[in-house]
Amino acid sequence: MTDRPQTPLLDQVHLPSDLKRFSDEELHQVAQELRAETISAVSVTGGHLGAGLGVVELTVALHAVFDTPRDKLIWDVGHQCYPHKILTGRRERIRTLRQKDGLSGFTKRSESPYDPFGAAHSSTSISAALGFAVARDLGGSIDSGLGDAIAVIGDGSMSAGMAFEAMNNAGHLKKRLFVILNDNEMSIAPPVGALSSYLSRLYAGEPFQEFKAAAKGAVSLLPPPFREGAKRAKDLLKGFTVGGTLFEALGFSYLGPIDGHDLDQLLPVLRTVKARATGPMLIHVITKKGKGYAPAETARDKGHATAKFDVLTGVQKKAPSNAPSYTSVFARALLDQATGDSRICAVTAAMPDGTGLNLFAERYPSRCFDVGIAEQHGVTFSAALAAGGMRPFCAMYSTFLQRGYDQVVHDVAIQRLPVRFAIDRAGLVGADGATHAGAFDVAFLANLPGFVVMAAADEAELVHMVATAAAHDDGPIAFRFPRGEGTGVEMPERGEPLEIGKGRMIQQGARVAILSFGTRLSEVMTACEALSARGITPTVADARFAKPLDRDMILALAADHEALITIEEGAVGGFGSHVAQLLSDEGVFDRGFRFRSMVLPDTFIDHSSPEDMYAMAGLNAADIEAKVLEVLGVEVLARRG
Repeated sequence: MTDRPQTPLLDQVHLPSDLKRFSDEELHQVAQELRAETISAVSVTGGHLGAGLGVVELTVALHAVFDTPRDKLIWDVGHQCYPHKILTGRRERIRTLRQKDGLSGFTKRSESPYDPFGAAHSSTSISAALGFAVARDLGGSIDSGLGDAIAVIGDGSMSAGMAFEAMNNAGHLKKRLFVILNDNEMSIAPPVGALSSYLSRLYAGEPFQEFKAAAKGAVSLLPPPFREGAKRAKDLLKGFTVGGTLFEALGFSYLGPIDGHDLDQLLPVLRTVKARATGPMLIHVITKKGKGYAPAETARDKGHATAKFDVLTGVQKKAPSNAPSYTSVFARALLDQATGDSRICAVTAAMPDGTGLNLFAERYPSRCFDVGIAEQHGVTFSAALAAGGMRPFCAMYSTFLQRGYDQVVHDVAIQRLPVRFAIDRAGLVGADGATHAGAFDVAFLANLPGFVVMAAADEAELVHMVATAAAHDDGPIAFRFPRGEGTGVEMPERGEPLEIGKGRMIQQGARVAILSFGTRLSEVMTACEALSARGITPTVADARFAKPLDRDMILALAADHEALITIEEGAVGGFGSHVAQLLSDEGVFDRGFRFRSMVLPDTFIDHSSPEDMYAMAGLNAADIEAKVLEVLGVEVLARRG
């Protein structure tokens, strides 16, 4: 391929062990070629670019020094793992990233022994590294062996409580393991919080510069228990590690900060700690997200996530939008409500852009709070805002809200506090796969007493649900909406609060009723068009609410039809299960009433396009049509004829 970069040394690397044949000078060239290959691959597939570019030299150094897969290299989140995948036998498939049947955009145990622990959510790596270290010392046995454990965690991920829980435990157990703090001053969004300020102070002074000059003598500069050498080295050490006292208080020996793009620093430091460490070590490296690719370096998010793009210009090849995204509709609707209500405030966990709250922050900075990667704190913080008389909107992706579930139950639901949960990325999300699918929120919220749970069928309904949530002060309320564009419906000038627990009729028909919850409604209507050619006209209703259910509407549908089919973009145990419970309680099944519930299957669906994923889930128009025919026995009659 003429458009691919020339990579003569990288072409010789089939597994990480091949790096050990190269001199340090040659490893510099390998890193340059690896950066070019990463840029080239992501330009074809789209994906997370900036994070990987920021760790190219670190990836080369770690694989050159340690002995993976026996040594367990654990990438926190996994946004930065593309260069790692290229070096670990997956280069031939790197241009299948995030495509159907291709490589995952994150680390994945089933994909390679070089991915010892799967990830896509943040702040799990130190816990995992400690688990591997303890398993090693207890005599655990796995096919790839158990050597050292190395966690690479970003400064944004380090703000999560779980990271500190793991460090506290690791310091107590005193197991040999390595934590690489990859400090690029941002996660997805710019950093927030006291930890970020603390880290900034660590590398603001002269010691960082002095250490750069002295790096090749790193053996003599290591903190206790490795201090050796002249008094001058000890004095220098005292100067540049004084900022590491937070980590040392947790039981870690601290080294840094060092330049994460300088192999002349990284290689000797890593070789030394590998040779000498006896307990937990934290190595603080400074990197630059998007490093080495100007369009990424200058982007606001440092090229965090991109569509396919032109390598020379960095211009992304995004398809023209036919309708506004659900996220942008939510953002504008929330701004509209906040304009007339000073009690409305917004909370997100390190996702201001992804949830659309960057717009809110620009307009109302004093009422918008990015708590960092700390969903548990974000939920409880929102609960207390509500207890203090505010009207908080807690905007989180469905898959991230899972991390705050105990707080949803204990701090919000039990206290009946009116927190408004704006749940983005509901349903299947495409290229990010199972880790980011919003499959469980309906099930885990609708079973909580006093909770109101809504799902928007289209972008106009979402506007009304934002208004409904804003006006609802009697306990917690949640509304969910998917990733991607709306359906192109006419938009209301302003949202109007819906009557709690009341659905809406879409079309009147006969024999079978379809009760839709969420954005599968458009697929239901497409299925109805096909069914009309067979002379079948189902009744269609939009439930709007999974809790409380519209009892009157559902029981009327059951009374007037032979069968009822529910459909939702969620796992079993959600909306359909609540409808079935209602019908059972009311004795509807006693007369032979037919009921079917279409839900996400009981499996994790791998990454693909959303259309393909819903086809695999059996929730597209053709599947709905087939379900109607099956419940009415139409296909059986056709075969008999």
